[in-house]
Amino acid sequence: MGQIGVFPPVFGRSVDAVENSPADTFGKRYGEVLLVSQTSTGPQVAVFNTFPLNDCPPDAWSALDSQTLAAENGVAAALLNGPRYWLMSEIGKTREDVGELKTFGGIEMRQQATVELSSMNPAPYSVNKVSRRTVFVFGAGRPVFELLDPQGQRWVMQSWSQTVDPALSLADLPGLGVRLQLPDGWSFRTSTLTSPLRIDTTTADAHVTQDDLGNTYSLAVA
Repeated sequence: MGQIGVFPPVFGRSVDAVENSPADTFGKRYGEVLLVSQTSTGPQVAVFNTFPLNDCPPDAWSALDSQTLAAENGVAAALLNGPRYWLMSEIGKTREDVGELKTFGGIEMRQQATVELSSMNPAPYSVNKVSRRTVFVFGAGRPVFELLDPQGQRWVMQSWSQTVDPALSLADLPGLGVRLQLPDGWSFRTSTLTSPLRIDTTTADAHVTQDDLGNTYSLAVA
C-alpha cells in the first residue's frame, strides 16, 4: 500500500518533493463534464475528461453553460466539474483511448468513467461507485492527503478542486483539516509517502467520495 511518514510542518517552496516529468500527472490541470441520465437503477453519470487531450483552457471552460450542454446531449443534467488538479504520479488504464470523444464548447474531452450516483444531488462524504478500470500510483516522496472514516478506512485525495474555492492551491491542502465540515468520526491527515501507493480498480468499481470543497478521494483498499 505504500509507507507514509509525518509531513514536515513547513513545506518551503513547494510540497512537490519529486520532479514533475512530462509523463507525470501530479499537479496537472483538467476539467470534466458530467452527463447525468436517469436509469432503472438510479442516476448514472458519463464522465468526460479533458486529460490528457488539453489542460482545460480557462476562457473556453468559463464559457460553458450546463443547461445548454444538457439540452445538446439529451440528458437530464450536465454538471461542470473543475478545474481540477491530479495528485497521483501515474494513471494506468487497462484499455487506452476507447472512450467516446466529444467536444463541449470547443474543448475536446474523452469519456473516462461511468459513475453510479447515490442520488441526483450527492451530499459531501457520500460514496459513489465509479467504473474506470485504472491504477492510480501515488509516488514516493509525494504528499498524500487522506480522510479516515469511522471504520478506519483510508480515502486518498486523487484530485483537488477549484469549483467551490477558485483560489484553492496545492499549498493550501495540508491545512484543510480546519476548513472541512467533517462528519462525526471522520478525520483528515497529511503525510509523505516513503514508497509508492497503488489504488488498483482494474477489476472492480472504485469507491469515491468528495469533501465539502469538492476535492475527490478514492478508497484505498488493503
